[in-house]
Formats: sequence, structure tokens, C-alpha cells
Amino acid sequence: MLALAGRAVLVAGAGVTGRSVVTALLAAGARVTVTDADAARLAELAGEGVELRPGLTAPPEGTELVVTSPGWRPGSPVLAAALAAGIEVIGDVELAWRIGQRMPRPPVWLAVTGTNGKTTTVGMLESMLRAAGANSVACGNVGFAVLDAVLAGYQVLAVELSSFQLHWSNTLAPLASVVLNVAEDHLDWHGDLTAYAAAKGKLHANAGTAVYNAQDPISRELAFHCGGSETARVGFSLASPRPSELGVVEDLLIDRAYVADPAREAEELAGIADVSPAGPHNVANALAAAALARAYGVPPSAVREGLLAFTPGAHRAVPVADVAGVRYINDSKATNPHAAAGSLTAHEHVVWLAGGQLKGAEVEGLVQAVAGRLRGVVLFGADSDVIEAAVRRHAPDVPVKRVDSGDDDSHADSATASGEGGDQPRGARMRRAERAMTAAVRAASTMAHAGDVVLLAPAAASFDMFRDYAHRGEAFAAAVHALAAGEPDSV
Repeated sequence: MLALAGRAVLVAGAGVTGRSVVTALLAAGARVTVTDADAARLAELAGEGVELRPGLTAPPEGTELVVTSPGWRPGSPVLAAALAAGIEVIGDVELAWRIGQRMPRPPVWLAVTGTNGKTTTVGMLESMLRAAGANSVACGNVGFAVLDAVLAGYQVLAVELSSFQLHWSNTLAPLASVVLNVAEDHLDWHGDLTAYAAAKGKLHANAGTAVYNAQDPISRELAFHCGGSETARVGFSLASPRPSELGVVEDLLIDRAYVADPAREAEELAGIADVSPAGPHNVANALAAAALARAYGVPPSAVREGLLAFTPGAHRAVPVADVAGVRYINDSKATNPHAAAGSLTAHEHVVWLAGGQLKGAEVEGLVQAVAGRLRGVVLFGADSDVIEAAVRRHAPDVPVKRVDSGDDDSHADSATASGEGGDQPRGARMRRAERAMTAAVRAASTMAHAGDVVLLAPAAASFDMFRDYAHRGEAFAAAVHALAAGEPDSV
């Protein structure tokens, strides 16, 4: 492991991750330079004992290591220049691993990646570990930096990792790892699905146990082709489990992997009714979390106790209100078609609110799969025309309404919604986006019947209109509450 004391390290990025990296490097005695294109954000680090260099296109002379924030692409000039000069480039996760390995008692890592379900799975895993009495925390790509968790002294880390973070990791060796699923996402960053999947698969390279989704061909392939020769493999699925798998028998979650004789024995972990939020995709998440927890030695009783204690995160299939017999559900975190599919297939009759930035993902398969469930579709955002075209092809009898970013629902059938102009004041953009969501909710209410679900599962990113997916979900909830209160349409 690289000793950091006295080393010249360049930190690429002065955001939340960058600040966490700076703190860790300074504590380790490194000499730190920070670069960022945003001079104002860089200035927030003034007085921290680091050198600030805005907009660098190459590392300063003498740089021995570059630590990058995950959003920086490999082609970024300063990173490309570092690699060309033979300077190692790593991310915050790799740095956290190396720092942890130099501790007298290195923390245990249980790591989760995948296109969808990561945060829910990590939350379930943390809850199971704590139910077993472990000094554990959920960290990584969930708001609590893994570096901070390592330095805080937690002994078992339930780590969510993105493909961006994994791209810059190379020695990470978790006790157990899982790639939940792989579908088109972030193709604008990685270039294609093969490169995206390869970044996910790096999680298994040095893992003790590679957990895979037996019903996802890419997840299975990554476990068997990216893991090391000594890596154990454990599968999970919604079917009856085979030996070395976790699965479902009737209404029970069953373990046939972590038992003395997998060929003959099985152990009951929990019931499907213990899983929240409900839905097949979350049962799969629970099985994945249980597989990681069991790799650490968590007993079955703690698996069930952890599931019962788990509180789902905001904007993830959260019921908002019932209005005139119609349920309104906020799944704004469904930021790609694969995530939206899991949400849509959990309901029989749905009015679907969708749209935003597809990031290169296709929606044909999603729409074809859920066409029979759709009562209606309300679209907004930059790629609404792509989604509408798919609906017209695969569900031609389903009514479709579109809302502009500033129109009310009396114009819901009007021209294509678009992303806001970049030169508009940010506050005005946000207000227009909120008005658009109000229009979308009111349009959906006219299409739904008692017993239906109005579901915000956009299948796309939010940045064309909203601050982030949370802002989009908050706007949806506010619009639903206004509808439930009988407030007049004032948008």
C-alpha cells in the first residue's frame, strides 16, 4: 500500500467527495494540491492547508498520485495527462480501501453495485448487520463517504459503489460483493454497455464471495468471469433456490448457500411480507442483502429482524396519498428504464408519469413489457418524444398527454416538453419545473380510475428540468397533496 506521508497528491474535484479526500490525505500527512474548474467551489477549501490550482490540464511537476472525484471522466485532460505520464490515478473508494488496510484492524467491506436497487440493498444490509450487533454503517454512494466511514472507525461497511467509483478502483477486496443487475445506464459516460458492465465487474476481482443475480445474465457472467480463482460464488433469484443459492419458496426467503450441506439443507430467513417496499424487485434486493450478510456470519434471525427494522429511502416507491380511490406513488429514484420496469410491474393498472434525460438508454423493451398495465401516460422533459414514440408503437390505444415545462393542464396535449434554457435564472427554472409536475399530476388524475395507481417512475434523469431526482419527487408529492386538499389549479 502506498504510504501517503510527504507524498505530493493532486485531488481532482473540490465537491463533497473532493473535500472528504482532502481531509483524509491531510490526516495522512500528504502534500495536497486541489484542482477544479469551478473557482468558487475551489475557494471553499482556502485555509485548509492545500494548494488551490483552478482548471489544471496536467498534474503539477512532482505529483506522485492523483485522486479523482467519481464524476470526472477518464478523458478529462488532467487525468489523461496523468495516465500518459505514468502517474497513478485512483478514486476516493480506492483511497479509502488503502487507508483502511493500513489500520491495526482493517474494516470489513461488504460491497454492492448494479444499475438499480443499490441504495435499498445497502440499507437492508446495514439493518441486518446492526440487528446482529455489528458496528456497521451504510456508506459510499449513499451520502456518507466511505472515506469518512473508514476514518470514523466502523468495523463493517455496507458500501454502495457506482460504476464511476469502480472505474478508478483496482485493489479493493471486499469480503463479499454483489452486482445486482446490469442494464443500460450512464452510456454517455462509459461509451457502451460492455464498458459499463466491465466497470461493475471490477467489484468481484478480489472478492472473497461474488454474489450474483441468477435471473440476470450479465450479473451471473460477471461473477464467474471477473472473480478470482479463489472467489466463492453465491446466487440469488425469485425462484426456488438450488444449492449455493438464496431464493423464494412459496412466501419464504430461503438460504441454500450458507448451510452445512447445501445439497440437502435449507434455512428459512424471512417472509416475503417482511420486505418493504413490496414488489418482486425489492424481494430480490432483500435476498442480495441477505447473501452478503450471511457471508459475514449474520444469523437468520438477524436477517428477518433487519428487514423488519429497515426504513426505505425517500423517493423510492413511497406512497404519497390516496385521492378518490387512486393511489399516488413517488418513485422518482427510478432514473432509468430498468428501475422504472421494477416499479411499474409491481402494479396491475397504472397511469405512468415519465420523462427526462434517457442518457442513451432505450425504452422499447420497457414499454413493450408494461403496455398491458397502462391506463394512461403523462410525459414531460427532454426525451418525452422518445418515450411517446415507444408507447404509440407498443400500446397504441393508451392515451398519452404531454406537458410543457411551464404550461398548465389545460394545455397538456400541447407541444413537446423540453429542458429549460441554460440562460434562465435557476430559481425560475425550478418554479417552472414544479408547475409542470403539478400539470402532470392533474392530467394523470383525469386518466385514473378507482383502484389504479398514478406512478411517478420517470425512467430518466431529472437534470433537464429539476435540481435532482429528490426535487422531482418533492414536486410530485406537493402536487398530489394539493390535489388531495382540493386546492384549485393555480399553475
